[in-house]
Amino acid sequence: MATLLTPRSRRPSDAPGSSLGSSPDPATSTRLAVPEDFRTTLGCDAVGVPARYGFRVLSRLPAKGCVYADTDWWWWLVPTGSDLDVIWPLPSCYAPGAEVPDRGPRLIHHPDGTSPYTPPIPLYLLTCQLTGIAPSWTALRTPSDGVVSGHVHPSGPDRP
Repeated sequence: MATLLTPRSRRPSDAPGSSLGSSPDPATSTRLAVPEDFRTTLGCDAVGVPARYGFRVLSRLPAKGCVYADTDWWWWLVPTGSDLDVIWPLPSCYAPGAEVPDRGPRLIHHPDGTSPYTPPIPLYLLTCQLTGIAPSWTALRTPSDGVVSGHVHPSGPDRP
């Protein structure tokens, strides 16, 4: 359950068997149900924010997918992998597979378009703005840039 309420990015430490990558207890979690009129060809994850941010996020997004809410959290469907190379700021929560704590979330916003997804980059930037956290993501670099396995070389990004 604790992994559902903390942001995470996919890392090698998320391998099966590690505590970060473990599946939530099915008795205490639920998968958000996508309305039948939408296709989820990109897979589904969810991004949650505490309810106190819900209306502000919903009203400021230029495009909105399916949004779910319970008394404590609001959840936006995003394509699978929307946590790659970004660190979602606290107190937001990234839920792989759109599996969230089972507090009775219900669909509160059905998009007019054909996609169930909220574009993750505007959602990420807005979440950062509302929480006062600077956006942070890893830049794509080549080994000649001094980057080894996606991390900056200890001598610095400008030195090989």
